[in-house]
Amino acid sequence: MPNSNGVPSKAGTIVAMGEILVEIMATKIGQRFSEPGTLIGPFASGAPAIFIDQVAKLGSPCAMIGCVGDDDFGVLNVERLRTDGVDVSGIAVLKDATTGSAFVTYREDGDRDFIYNITNSASAQLSVANLREDLLANCGNFHVMGSSLFSFRIIEAMKQAIETVKKNGGTVSFDPNIRKEMLRIPEMRDALDFILDYTDVFLPSGHEVTLLASATSERGAIDELLKRGVKEVVVKRGAEGCSFFDANGETHRPAFKVEELDPTGAGDCFGATYISCRAQGMDVEAALKYASASGARAVGVKGPMEGTATFAELDAFLKTATE
Repeated sequence: MPNSNGVPSKAGTIVAMGEILVEIMATKIGQRFSEPGTLIGPFASGAPAIFIDQVAKLGSPCAMIGCVGDDDFGVLNVERLRTDGVDVSGIAVLKDATTGSAFVTYREDGDRDFIYNITNSASAQLSVANLREDLLANCGNFHVMGSSLFSFRIIEAMKQAIETVKKNGGTVSFDPNIRKEMLRIPEMRDALDFILDYTDVFLPSGHEVTLLASATSERGAIDELLKRGVKEVVVKRGAEGCSFFDANGETHRPAFKVEELDPTGAGDCFGATYISCRAQGMDVEAALKYASASGARAVGVKGPMEGTATFAELDAFLKTATE
């Protein structure tokens, strides 16, 4: 049945698919990996994994499809997701692979530097063979992270999953989360265009709005996306708030004022909260409010998945938060 904004919705699980990894962080600002230093971790991580953990915390039925190695890093991730309420039956444990990892250090200017082991990890072996038809058949919304599209094997699986979900009456949400250099690869651009053609809810960060459009202005790009068939565009602007656009108009809201400790995962929490709230029948205003609170709360907690929150925790945050 359609929701209040006309976006088709189907009762069922919210499913994410993609990389699952651990994150290990430098403990000091400005710390470099070119010399010894103190690190903290491992923490459960991976953009789609953070997304689906936040969905679970809000009580929406959800599932994750992905791969981990047969190691402690894999156990850490799977058990964290399982404990928080995610259906982890779609996560394959690969005997001859290692769970992905990311080492992160924070610069003085607030930016981050990463050293990844993803392309050689268990996550990179995700393929069509790992798709779970039962999970996709009951999927109300399938979420795609652009960061997951790092191999043609994964792209093929993502395309098939999207087609299956749409055929069964589900919707697709898409957080591009991509780097400009990815668009220079013709096959990658084609894959992103394919996904966008099936997208119902587009969740770009501000600088990503024009990446997949021919228009050079934000407003022009949004109009182009809506004409293309996207039903809702929700732009994440960090400390500048967020914006919502659909065929009927637009809505803007400021961000909550918080001290930023760790921005990793905040955008994933925002998107997950918005999608979960809409799936639970909330209107756009309520969904944006909770999503903004979710993202703001997440940046105040150290660790990529440590800032995911329940509705009770978000309500408590909102009682004292200022915009």
